[in-house]
Amino acid sequence: MDFASLHELLRSTYDEMMPLCAQMTGIAKGIAGLGALFYIALRVWASIARAEAIDVFPLLRPFVLGFCIMFFPTVVLGTMNAVLSPVVQGTEMMVHQQEGNLAELTAKRDKLQEEAYLRNPETAYLVSNEKFDEKIEEMGIIGPEDAVTIAGMYAERAAYQTKQWIMKMVHDLLELLFHAAGLIIDTLRTFMLIVLSILGPIVFGIAVWDGLSGSLTAWFSRYISVYLWLPVSSILTALLTKIQVLMIEKDIEALSDPNYLPDSGTWYYIVFFLIGIVGYFCVPTVAGWIIEAGGGIGSYGRNVNQTAQHGAQGAYTGGKAAMAGAGAAVGNVGGRIKGALLKGK
Repeated sequence: MDFASLHELLRSTYDEMMPLCAQMTGIAKGIAGLGALFYIALRVWASIARAEAIDVFPLLRPFVLGFCIMFFPTVVLGTMNAVLSPVVQGTEMMVHQQEGNLAELTAKRDKLQEEAYLRNPETAYLVSNEKFDEKIEEMGIIGPEDAVTIAGMYAERAAYQTKQWIMKMVHDLLELLFHAAGLIIDTLRTFMLIVLSILGPIVFGIAVWDGLSGSLTAWFSRYISVYLWLPVSSILTALLTKIQVLMIEKDIEALSDPNYLPDSGTWYYIVFFLIGIVGYFCVPTVAGWIIEAGGGIGSYGRNVNQTAQHGAQGAYTGGKAAMAGAGAAVGNVGGRIKGALLKGK
């Protein structure tokens, strides 16, 4: 299965869905226009009520957001994708380079491994049909003992081929799951980007209203965070591929020794596919470390909670001080009254 073509299909799907965001501009214009009316009127009336000069610069914000809504596919999405796409292209080049080196070194390792088996007379018949036939001809069939020996050779050769087949099947299965996990991440990324892009004009329209401007910051942070899923997954793939390249280079160096006897077990290569499958599902978390996906709304809520906690603690401390002061004053007055009564006696 060609997973590269599936990833390209997701790219083309995103490009085909982008014009749909233009259908939301009409609704977004209505929301933004009504919000701009209240936004500008409130500030103009507040300045008139305070007999102050009207500051025109803050009043330009709704017009800028309206301009972004009108040309959303080109101004907003086009600019952001143009800035972020070199990151994707750079990480994909890293992956292609490492995969090319891995394919070349794997072919070289397999050839050296077969030559190492052929050099050893005890294992040559396991990988070569000619050596197997030559060994049988050298032995000849004299009696039942030779027949048992030949049957054992057939059994040993079948066991070796079965082991190689099972390992290859497990390797291919985990490799399929590895690429499938990457495809799942890319599919979810494309879906989220399409939703954020189509509903982006609505977010810009809502951001015109007072108290809802944090939604604009949250939209930008979430879009960038989701967009970075692909570069992060590409870096993970390049890292695992590079580790495999180093391991194969080590095997090639060992196979270059004529006295080295190769081991048919390559389970440690399969382990990295398991690591990659688990690592792919950590991609959203790692992308969230690069940019805060919560946006301004999360920070605003956290600051409000912290302010409320500090305010409550201050009120509690102030209340204790006030109660202590009041108690001291009452005690002082009571002491003076008691002293005056004693003197009167």
